Amino acid sequence: MEEMFCFQCQQTAHNSGCEGRAGVCGKKSDTANYQDELTGALIGLSRAVRKKLALNPDASFEHADELILKGLFTTITNVNFFNDTIIELIHEVNVEKDRIYPDIMNYDVRHIWEDQEDIRSLKSLILFGLRGMAAYAYHAYALDYVDRNILDFFYEGLEAIASEKSSDELLALVLKTGEINFRCMELLDHANSGTYGNPVPTEVPLTIEKGPFIVVSGHDLHDMELLLKQTEGKGINIYTHSEMLPAHGYPELKKYSHLKGNFGTAWQSQQSEFHNIPAPILFTTNCLMPVRQSYCDRVFTTSIVSYPDLVHIGEDKDFTPVIEKALECKGYPEDHPMTGINGGSTVTTGFAHNAHHFAPIQRKADAVHCLGHTAGGIKIGLESADSQQCFAHRNLLSLHSAPSSPRKLRECAAAEPDPEGYPPPSSPGRRPPRQWPGGLPGCR
Repeated sequence: MEEMFCFQCQQTAHNSGCEGRAGVCGKKSDTANYQDELTGALIGLSRAVRKKLALNPDASFEHADELILKGLFTTITNVNFFNDTIIELIHEVNVEKDRIYPDIMNYDVRHIWEDQEDIRSLKSLILFGLRGMAAYAYHAYALDYVDRNILDFFYEGLEAIASEKSSDELLALVLKTGEINFRCMELLDHANSGTYGNPVPTEVPLTIEKGPFIVVSGHDLHDMELLLKQTEGKGINIYTHSEMLPAHGYPELKKYSHLKGNFGTAWQSQQSEFHNIPAPILFTTNCLMPVRQSYCDRVFTTSIVSYPDLVHIGEDKDFTPVIEKALECKGYPEDHPMTGINGGSTVTTGFAHNAHHFAPIQRKADAVHCLGHTAGGIKIGLESADSQQCFAHRNLLSLHSAPSSPRKLRECAAAEPDPEGYPPPSSPGRRPPRQWPGGLPGCR
C-alpha cells in the first residue's frame, strides 16, 4: 500500500501532516491517495470548463457544477472512507471532462506538496478553502439555491492551483477565496432561512425518551426534513447529534413534535457515546469516525458520506431501512438522561444573526459611538463610525449563524428600528424567489 500525505485538518499528526499507512482521522493511505487523484481529476475538469468558456461564454455546465461540489465535498475530512465510491466519482468526472473538452490532462496534486514552501502554503490555502466552501454550496444546491459567481470561482481556483503563478498572484487569489467563502455562507444562510424560517433561540433537552428513536448527524437540513416527514406518525422520535443540533432552531423543522432533543456531545466522542446504542444513526455529512463493532450494524450513510460495508441511502432518499432498524432496536426501555460536555440536562441553539432576542442588544450597540477597540495593544481601525459597526458588535450579531451580507454589516448601525424595536417578522417556510439579492445571474 502506497504511503499517504495529508495535512488538511486540525487532527493532522504532529501538526505537520499524516504520513504512512493511515491518518489520524482513520483514513487509510489508499483512500487518501484516491482522494488526491479525485482532486487532480476535478482540476482537469476545471481546465476543460475554462477552455470551453473561452470559446463559448454562454456554455452551460450543470452536471460539471454538481460534480465539482460533490467531488470537493468528498475529500473533506471524516466524510468518505470508501474507495469504491471515490473511484466511481473519478470516472464520472473524467467522462464529463472529456465530453466538455477532450484531451485535457488531469493534475498530480503531489506537485503541490513538493513545491517551494510559500507556493505550497498558498496553493494549499486555496485548495482547502475550496473544499470547505463546496460543503456550504452543496447544501444550498440541495435546496435549489445557486450563485453562478460562486460556481465559476471553483473552476478559477482549481485551475490556478495547477498553474505556474507567483506568490503575489496566489496571495491575491487566497484573499479572493476568503471573499467568495463569505458570499457562499450568505447563500447558505439564505437557503436555510428561506426554506425553514429564521432560527429562534431554542432550549434542547438531552434526555432520550423511552421507545424507538433515530440519531441524525451532519449538516444536511434537507435530509433531516425528509426523515422527519417519513417518520411522522410511526412512533419514532428523532434526535440530533453534533453538527445537526442547530436544526432545532428552524421553525419549519421544530414544528415536528417527534423532533425531541439532542443525543450526546461533540462529534469526536461518537465512538464511546454510540457504544451499544439501541437505535440507528444516520450520517448526512461529516463528521463520521471509523465505525466500531459495537454499533456498526446501526450506522447508515447518505448523500456524500460513504463507508465500507454500511447501508447507504441513495438519491431516492427512501429512509425505510433506517426506520425499520429503529423499530427493530426499540430504543431505551426507560427515559435515558444524558448530559452536555459541561454537564446540564439541556443545551440551547438558534442564536442566528436576526434572532429577536438580539434586538435590544443591537439597539444599545447602535447607540454606542463605535470608534474601535484596543485589544492586546493593537488598534482595530474602523473607516467610519456612521457606516460600520465595531468588531465586537459584528461578532455578537453573527453568533451561531452565517453572516449577513457585507452591505448589511456596514449599514445596520445606522438602520432605523421599527416601532416595536424588533426586526420585521419572518415568514417561516415561505421560500423566496430563487434569486440572489441584487439580481446576480445564475440562481435557479
